[in-house]
Amino acid sequence: MRRRRSVNVGALVASPQEVPSRPNIRIAVIGLIFLALFATMVLRLWSLQIIGQKKATAAVDQNVVRVVSIPAPRGEILDRNGRILVGNQVEEQIVLSRYEATVDPGIIPKVAALVGETPTQIKAALNSSQYNVYQPVPVLTGAPITTIQYLDEHRAEFPGVSVQETTVRTYPQGKGCGCVASHLLGYVGPITQKQLQANPKAGYQPSSQVGQTGLEAEYEQSLRGVPGKDELLVNAQNQVVGTLRKTPAQEGDLLVTNIDTNLQEAVQGYLQSVIMADRNTKDPVSGVYPAALDGAAVVEDVQTGAVLAMASYPSYSLNQWVGGISSANYNALTQGCQSALGGCALDNYAIDGLYTPGSTFKLATATAALKAGLVTPGTYVDDTGLFKVPNCNTSLAGGAGAGCQFHDAEASGAGYVNVTKALAISDDYYFYDMGYLFYVNQKQFGPSPIQNMADQYGLDQVTGIDLPGEAQGRVDSQAERQLLHKEAPAAFPTTTWYVGDNLEMAFGQGATVVTPIELANAYATFANGGTRYQPQVAAALVDPSTDKVVKRFTPRVTGHVSIPPVDYSAMLQGFEGAVEYGTAASTFKGVAGFSLSQFQIAGKTGTADTAISSITKGTDEPNAWFVGFGPEPNPKYVVAVVVSQAGYGASAAAPAVMNIFNYLVTNPIGPVQIPTAKTPPSTAPVPFNPPAGATTGG
Repeated sequence: MRRRRSVNVGALVASPQEVPSRPNIRIAVIGLIFLALFATMVLRLWSLQIIGQKKATAAVDQNVVRVVSIPAPRGEILDRNGRILVGNQVEEQIVLSRYEATVDPGIIPKVAALVGETPTQIKAALNSSQYNVYQPVPVLTGAPITTIQYLDEHRAEFPGVSVQETTVRTYPQGKGCGCVASHLLGYVGPITQKQLQANPKAGYQPSSQVGQTGLEAEYEQSLRGVPGKDELLVNAQNQVVGTLRKTPAQEGDLLVTNIDTNLQEAVQGYLQSVIMADRNTKDPVSGVYPAALDGAAVVEDVQTGAVLAMASYPSYSLNQWVGGISSANYNALTQGCQSALGGCALDNYAIDGLYTPGSTFKLATATAALKAGLVTPGTYVDDTGLFKVPNCNTSLAGGAGAGCQFHDAEASGAGYVNVTKALAISDDYYFYDMGYLFYVNQKQFGPSPIQNMADQYGLDQVTGIDLPGEAQGRVDSQAERQLLHKEAPAAFPTTTWYVGDNLEMAFGQGATVVTPIELANAYATFANGGTRYQPQVAAALVDPSTDKVVKRFTPRVTGHVSIPPVDYSAMLQGFEGAVEYGTAASTFKGVAGFSLSQFQIAGKTGTADTAISSITKGTDEPNAWFVGFGPEPNPKYVVAVVVSQAGYGASAAAPAVMNIFNYLVTNPIGPVQIPTAKTPPSTAPVPFNPPAGATTGG
């Protein structure tokens, strides 16, 4: 066999000597490669330094610059005369550096001893997320001068401890007691997590102080101002090494209110006085001393809806909240807040207190009866003292177990009365009859004519007052009972509507409840001829740096009640009669320091049974009401006062209203004054005249 020949690679590839030299091509290829690499590098540098310059700069700044928010001084709150109700005060604050506390933990017990706290409290402050990590932590606000002097003299012993200035709220009226219009003004406190989450773009920080109640909360966005910022330089260890720039904070707007400070103090004093008197006066009918746990008073401008004064009892000092309220003070304020009987100091009973209105509700019933044609001003009803429901079946009577018979409370057996006299002497029999006639004539007048009129007066809806937390009134009806039963079957088991229920609703009993601001606004609507205004506390917002009015709050109409002149006159005479010869006549003669010919007052008493007998074992007293307006024929003011479980309205509430009118007679409320550079806000008190019947100012 022939052997296979192997392949010789050398025979296939030429030797170097046989291949011609080509150095230019090699150099060109290498040059192109280097040129491509250089071009890529240039493009990358151009991309980083030109296109990505802003992003890169921001990234570098983020590594070396930390932005810290500077809270703005809150805007002041003024009364209508330019007097400061809520101001600002600069206080010294001792602060501790987190870094120094980390480097030298021994400083913590020293600082604790200096400011009068425990080391545990200081550590809690250092670990709190409330404070920015790049700022020192406040450990004592409002430091006394002796503490600051000691710190200055022993600087070497307290590394990382310094003193800085901060602003806190002050309340200069009432000699700085913090007790003038507490519920209305509200307090400022640390922002909550819920508030932070609800305002993610508002610029709030965990350490922000915000309005929590009252006007402070309602006008938070205007009062808070515009925060400033510190741009701090930090090193790799996150230690602050300098300040890049500062943007100053802008103070919040001035809030000018419709409140008159002197009137406000007078209203608070009269409300407290009448409650103390109620507690110490035995009810001659029941023989018990009324509990008189809480109460409220409202003074409103009839023609505009402006709230001139508002008081709630029990109350508290706003100074307790400055710098954070202590646990002891907070527990004391909340003692009555869990009780079904009332008496919670934190509640503003003027807007969130729900009280059975009693005979003050007859405003709605009388208007409905006259407008519907059920009666005329000349229609008389014979009050025998005991109203018996015709053809009554006790099991179907309703009326909260009242059966088929309803007694007069005050005007027992008054004989023949028309709507004027019925309002003046608060004749229940007359209004029992109205409730009965409306019930048996539903085909003609509909199922809820009284409720519809109460709605026009705003007694079953929030007034829209510019304060947070307003409660909504409720007018009893079958539809309302069905709604309540659906929400809480155990609390509201009955959904039926009997004739007795209609009778009780007609004179303000049953499940009907209203707030003092609702009732005051309803009577203001009647007093001005039928225009319902939204109650308004704020009058204007003013830029403190320019004196420019940012916003002026003008009267806002929310409804109308149309009453024919003849019907209006008949009702007005009844309300005037209540003061001249009716239920409030004896109180007027004993308390008022002026004559009706000088200052004509109209009004209505209310004595309303409460629904807490099961709690008090039948010893509870009625809610006491009085609402007055005047001077007629062109009324300016409406004043409403209620005291829970205090007895008869004429004796337990009317004295406070009469005393408030004593003040208004000699101290008429003037127009709102907007502060300017020439007339800046002031803390000085405004002189006032002694109330009518008094010899000296109070």
